[in-house]
Amino acid sequence: MTTTIIILIIIVALLLIGVILIQNPKGGGLSSEFGGGATSQMFGVQKTGDILEQLTWGFFAFIVVGALATGIFMRAGDASGTNSVLDVETSQTAPAAPAPANPVPALPNATPAE
Repeated sequence: MTTTIIILIIIVALLLIGVILIQNPKGGGLSSEFGGGATSQMFGVQKTGDILEQLTWGFFAFIVVGALATGIFMRAGDASGTNSVLDVETSQTAPAAPAPANPVPALPNATPAE
């Protein structure tokens, strides 16, 4: 389920890029700063602005809702697992026992004399 939503989000993001590039510039912005005022009038269509704007907002809303749904599904999937890699409390080990203060010296190998 999560993979399907992520694939749909990627497809919608690509469509959103295309819709944004098709839109008629409203004027101002960086295009007018670099002398693009005359060329912006040459390209673009007059009446498609309404449908393109609605598509832009619709694709944006789908991406936001899809991202939230993916986060919810992934969190629900983590709760069903028994152990997580990021679970610090269960992955810690007990500290090693300290060495005794007065170690007992090793006894030499006593071999019987012949």
